Amino acid sequence: MTGIRHGAVLGALLIAAAGCSQAEGASGDEATAETVPTSTTPVTSTIPLTATTTTTTVTVSDAGTGPDPECVVTVAAGDSLSKIADGVEGVSIEEIRAENWFGENHVIHPDDEIDVCTGNDIDDVRGTSRLAPEPAAVRRQQTRLNDLFAPYRIAELAVDGDSGKLTRQMICAARMGLGLPVSAGHLAAGSAEEELIFEADGLSIPKGAATWADKWVLIDETCQVMFTGEADREIVNVYPTSTGEPDFETHNIQAAAAFRYNPAVENGGWHDSSRFPSEIDNPQNGNMYKPIYFNSGQAIHGANYVPPFPRSKGCARTFTWHQDELLAWLGLDDVRAPTWRASQIGVTVTVQGAYRPID
Repeated sequence: MTGIRHGAVLGALLIAAAGCSQAEGASGDEATAETVPTSTTPVTSTIPLTATTTTTTVTVSDAGTGPDPECVVTVAAGDSLSKIADGVEGVSIEEIRAENWFGENHVIHPDDEIDVCTGNDIDDVRGTSRLAPEPAAVRRQQTRLNDLFAPYRIAELAVDGDSGKLTRQMICAARMGLGLPVSAGHLAAGSAEEELIFEADGLSIPKGAATWADKWVLIDETCQVMFTGEADREIVNVYPTSTGEPDFETHNIQAAAAFRYNPAVENGGWHDSSRFPSEIDNPQNGNMYKPIYFNSGQAIHGANYVPPFPRSKGCARTFTWHQDELLAWLGLDDVRAPTWRASQIGVTVTVQGAYRPID
């Protein structure tokens, strides 16, 4: 279903809560591996550090100019990264993670395609270069991306020919909304992927969204973006976000009801983190604008600084005006006192993916 901007809603979200650290946000000890899910039944859980299992044996060949079947493993139910690595001669699980831009907490799913030809500048799943295109090609991409995301609140790109972090943030979001393999890598000029993005007439609800809920938020750490939507009907908005930095990661979670909202009216909406207090309204030091808590000490909250890379202490930041838009969408803009009523807040939050620096 093509995503449509909800008329009265605008938004953006993310980062730092009343504790916004990985330790405070954790709901239990993290496991070291997880078997690929065989069911899509919604559950509330913390995603472990690694994925688990596969039996395919692959002989690594030189990367060609197009997709190379010998370099690609399609994940089946019960497969894991460790088992995939065991089936590929001379390739470690760490090399596979690096080649595919997977973080330590990345979870693989059935039908995912994994590039097992490591150490080259080729995305062997797509058969395209990982290097930035020429500036003229990037300018065309930036113009097209601005048009594709015009209905939403993620900021328009400068058409400057630089395939930098902001451009790749939007490329990554486009991949999510078009059902393409998700990464924050460059968009190869002339590729089939670029053609799909140029021909798209809109975005669809991304994989992973809790579409069984009336209202949902999908935070993707790979892209550093947040999608909001209503059931399986529509995308409401797309916002930039900034999730937890190293040692303070935002936990992947399949579905968690937001359970607390603090309007902090006595301080203009700014709530000091109990773990990272600040005497001034500084989101980098733990001051959070109107936080919505969804996983222990982790929250979606407004901030004055929302870079296209992880910078929070475990929360998901959004710009303050986007946070206000999010709250209006949830019908919380007139709430004057803290509430712990999940039914009043009325949103289910999913966090997925893992950020990996490209540069």
